[in-house]
Amino acid sequence: MSIRIIIADDHTIVRHGLTKLLQQEKDVEVVAQAQNGHATLELARELSPDVIVMDVGMPDLNGIDATQQILHENPNIKVLALSMHAGKKFVVAMLKAGASGYLLKDCALEELTTALQTIISGRIYLSPAITDIVVDSYVRQPGEAEQSAFSVLSQREREVLQLMAEGLSLIHI
Repeated sequence: MSIRIIIADDHTIVRHGLTKLLQQEKDVEVVAQAQNGHATLELARELSPDVIVMDVGMPDLNGIDATQQILHENPNIKVLALSMHAGKKFVVAMLKAGASGYLLKDCALEELTTALQTIISGRIYLSPAITDIVVDSYVRQPGEAEQSAFSVLSQREREVLQLMAEGLSLIHI
């Protein structure tokens, strides 16, 4: 049985490159590609994949909020964050949204396939470069935790803020 995957990234070349690489792997089938969080959400509803390889920073609806919505609707889907962002706020927010793994975009194909196998088997996969961030966040006392937009603003407030940052006016939102 093959792993059915959706690739979600706002960069066309990244989506196509990942698709081409993953299709060479046995037991892996890329069933769709999405360029933003809203498209990913719709494809997840329609196709019910095993895994979504999700970029964290996408337009319209970012990967964090998309992950949260997708997993709320279908907790059987696994989300593997694939991002250039190694910052604590991104990593922690994505894991709190329910991602089963977090991988940096500078990884090798072998690490990506290892991460996919790990999360399909029900375990968590963390890129070695970010494990310190996760451990630090876990052992930090709750009172010491820094507040971020993800902990203070509602999902809709974050979405409006993102659209405004992308240059849309309130009239278009």
